[in-house]
Amino acid sequence: MISPNLMILYVENAPASGRFYETIFGTAPQVLSPGFVSFQFPNGLGLGLWSTNSPEFVSGGTGHRGEIAIVADDDAEIDRLHDEWRAAGVTIEQAPFTAVFGRTFVALDPDGHRIRVCPPDK
Repeated sequence: MISPNLMILYVENAPASGRFYETIFGTAPQVLSPGFVSFQFPNGLGLGLWSTNSPEFVSGGTGHRGEIAIVADDDAEIDRLHDEWRAAGVTIEQAPFTAVFGRTFVALDPDGHRIRVCPPDK
């Protein structure tokens, strides 16, 4: 069974948004980079803040955008899920590639909502 555990919000300035969320959550981010900030919560949920200015950001959406993120154990599992979903007719918006955080790809649901498969934070 697949269990989503990460929400991603697109932001203009990831470090500035990270500071905002650090203030309201009362906890430091687990991952902090110019293009991506990530928080992990005791209940297992994570929140990622991804800069729309990142060169790795690809999206055909406009306005408020988000993703459901599914964390896979390793690169082989990410590629396997991509191949399995593509064979099942799932629309792939962004083919597998290696980003600063690891191997990833993006699929779309029938309404165009993004589903990212990615590795766990290191």
